[in-house]
Amino acid sequence: MKPLEGIRILDFSRVLAGPMATQILAELGATVTKVERPGGGDESRVFEPRLPGGESAYFFAFNRGKRSLTLNLKSSKAQEIAARLAAQHDVVLENFLPGDMDRFDLGYGKLSALNPSLIYVSTTGFGQTGPYRERAGYDTVFQALSGIMHLTGHPDTPPAKAGVPIADLTAGLWIAIAILTGLIGSGRSGKGCHIDLAMMDVQASLLALAAARLFALDEDIGRSGTEHPGRVPSAAFQCRDGGWLHISGSDQHWGRLCDVLGLPELGADPAFAKNGGRVANRKRVMDEMRTAIAAREREPLAEALRAVGIPAGEVNTTRQILDDPHMRARGMVGTFDHPAEGTFKALRTPVIFEGFDSPEIGCPPLLGADTDTILKDEMNLTDAEIAALRKEGAIG
Repeated sequence: MKPLEGIRILDFSRVLAGPMATQILAELGATVTKVERPGGGDESRVFEPRLPGGESAYFFAFNRGKRSLTLNLKSSKAQEIAARLAAQHDVVLENFLPGDMDRFDLGYGKLSALNPSLIYVSTTGFGQTGPYRERAGYDTVFQALSGIMHLTGHPDTPPAKAGVPIADLTAGLWIAIAILTGLIGSGRSGKGCHIDLAMMDVQASLLALAAARLFALDEDIGRSGTEHPGRVPSAAFQCRDGGWLHISGSDQHWGRLCDVLGLPELGADPAFAKNGGRVANRKRVMDEMRTAIAAREREPLAEALRAVGIPAGEVNTTRQILDDPHMRARGMVGTFDHPAEGTFKALRTPVIFEGFDSPEIGCPPLLGADTDTILKDEMNLTDAEIAALRKEGAIG
């Protein structure tokens, strides 16, 4: 048994954050019904990279293990179907602009009246309130506005985005947290709730350490490359062979680190024994470490550091880490079989259970693949009624 078996989620979200959250929950056992527009579906279905059969690898990354139901939410009959389905589900997730679901007659007030225990999550860029509530946005816009882009990169370079869509990904995790929290609360109280989750709020919450420095020191920190503003050493260093190695050490590591690097004077100097002293003398410490590391080959140095308990990690490419023996042993890369694209690789949901069945990599649905089955089995519609809905454009 998977831990979320029996939980039913009606998912109106598109693109990344919402779909990521419901993919996690689907592979943990929830039944997720993805509601999509007839004809095109989730717009990420046409995002690059495209596969030989025409499907999108982007869509595949965040929509595994779900059912696809096509509904034209501008149709009153489709709205009625959606409302009836919501009455049978535990969770509704949507990421329309504020007010859009009310215009579809599918807002929280309407659906909670039909299903008082419903968990209804509205995830938007800027939330249901505030002067920016009507704004649209993308991952990189949130990175810019939140200050994350200002903090990313090296001091002498322009602002940079993170290497992954961090705003979308962290929002997706918070959507999953919100849904699970709502379900626990509903299970205890018998009452549902409406959850307002703004991507901008999530990004601001990631500034906890930068904010701590602002609150404590009135210091509005900027870009520091791979260096940590409050710890030395914690940075990536280039080795003789051109590879980069990230080393992060605390006071208990300092002496051993200097021994491995052949820096006895630094190791013996009491001014550098504590982190505060190293931070105060950052330039000298970092310059000497860079010179020493630049004379060493990356792999032997990394092994020498790890052998004496110093945290060190090679700066890998995506290909390198996914082919890493530890990742292979952990089974992080698996496959699913898709009806149009055949066997395709995927990253597993990263939890392993004892006591429950662990997540399995699911298959992303073809657009509308489950429409007829859902309408027949869960709405008790006849073939003739389904055909009429399709002719009217209410379904795809």
